[in-house]
Amino acid sequence: MENPVLIFGAKSLGLTALDIFIRNNVVVYGLLDDDEKLHNTEIGEFTVLGSTDDDGFLKLIGRKCEAFVAIEDRTVRRNVVEMLNERRHTMPVNAIHDSAVVSGMATIGHGNLVAERVVVGVSAEIGNHNLLQTACVIEAGASVGDFVNVGAGSIIGSGAVIDDEAFIGAGATIVAGVHVGRGASVGAGSVVIENIPAGKRVFGNPAQKV
Repeated sequence: MENPVLIFGAKSLGLTALDIFIRNNVVVYGLLDDDEKLHNTEIGEFTVLGSTDDDGFLKLIGRKCEAFVAIEDRTVRRNVVEMLNERRHTMPVNAIHDSAVVSGMATIGHGNLVAERVVVGVSAEIGNHNLLQTACVIEAGASVGDFVNVGAGSIIGSGAVIDDEAFIGAGATIVAGVHVGRGASVGAGSVVIENIPAGKRVFGNPAQKV
């Protein structure tokens, strides 16, 4: 990307994003975080400049800077994304690790974090503002909505559909063709062989409703 990036969030997810941008030779302007204890602290050569709603920095977004939202809490992340959409008329960029393998025949939206060794297969569809954690696999033809967390080492099988705001725990397997409903939660290490209704929580092998 031509413009530097301003990272919203300076905790673990923000550091992950920072590492990705550094590895991709993207200039990082700095970080913003609502924890005042972090303000004016240094992360390597980068500074936590202020809060996520600081107009002095927000005015740079769109004209001089890109934005990436690296906040773990989904509700807060969504609020920051909406604020950027409404006040700066911009969408956050993607942060894709240089070791990730994303098929040229896959589609990917905006504001996604794609961590190291992630694989996104042929014809897979990735929406917006998702967290694809280390070494997870989105197989061919699978679909991931918006604001989804796919945990480290998880496998989303071919043709599976993961609706918006779902949570897939680390090491889980979603079998090919399974549909995980909006806001559903899959426990770590679970094997999901049946569709999960919206908002339900499942755990185990095979996964059962909690």
